[in-house]
Amino acid sequence: MATVTRTQTGWAPHRDLSPHPVPLAERIAVVIFVGVPLLAAAAAVPFAWGWGMGWTDVLIFAVLYPLNAIGVTVGYHRHFTHGSFKAKRWLRIVLAILGGQAMHGSVIRWVADHRRHHKYADAEGDPHSPWEYGPGLIGLTKGLWHAHMGWLFGKDRTSRRRYAPDLLADPDIRFLSLNPVYALIVLSTFLVPMGMGALLTQSWHGAVTALFWGGFMRVFIGDHVTFSINSICHVFGKEHFRTRDRSRNVAWLAIPSFGESWHNLHHADPTCARHGVLKGQIDISARVIWLFERLGWVWDVRWPDEERLAARRIAP
Repeated sequence: MATVTRTQTGWAPHRDLSPHPVPLAERIAVVIFVGVPLLAAAAAVPFAWGWGMGWTDVLIFAVLYPLNAIGVTVGYHRHFTHGSFKAKRWLRIVLAILGGQAMHGSVIRWVADHRRHHKYADAEGDPHSPWEYGPGLIGLTKGLWHAHMGWLFGKDRTSRRRYAPDLLADPDIRFLSLNPVYALIVLSTFLVPMGMGALLTQSWHGAVTALFWGGFMRVFIGDHVTFSINSICHVFGKEHFRTRDRSRNVAWLAIPSFGESWHNLHHADPTCARHGVLKGQIDISARVIWLFERLGWVWDVRWPDEERLAARRIAP
């Protein structure tokens, strides 16, 4: 049975939206929608430098951003959602907390949504496909908003019992996903950088600027990078492996997303612990998993299988 994707006139076979070059107008829409907020955030740095931002703020951001990124990419995504490796109990708890600090929701809710996304990728039932409103400038603009952030404000909620029964059965993860506990994790997202700023500068000014750059701006940038995987990486980029959806590889997002933007391979082989499998594809999250494996913290890692890759590879 053919998968389906919504067009302006309703759901139609997915083959009607087969891969094709994205028109210039649609590319411009993507840049405006996703790129402008990130560029604006970057432009704020030189204006704030010296009075609203200092080296301590840069240091705090540089320490906390990778930790929370790892919590989402290695923890929420590759471990809890897809089971790409097994991990010691303490590491599972740490990854769940670090991922929660990114403010993407509790681990059980995030996993349920993402598993549902994979089941119905770019078809009816996908919670955040940018193709929900069809192709074309208007349809894609609406779809990008929906995939990037709009779906978060919808009333539709993914069943946790259906899509994450394994996590509901885990006492540690279930506890960390309770609303009061998750609220404390979110609170720590801001108290930690504020406390670090106060200790490093011995001043309220340092605490406040650290709260802004190491707290609010860290979450803002991390959110947009992660949301871009749902939006940009399902609209344009390169396709190296066969999938049943519109997932693509977007090289310029690879470093800030810690390798998540090698999205095409991920949809071709979801349980693979490394997403950037081709030459030159930097995958920081995979290197972190490799390090954890060397330290004995994780095991049964599902590294890429050459035969599986070859079977899915699209001829250049």
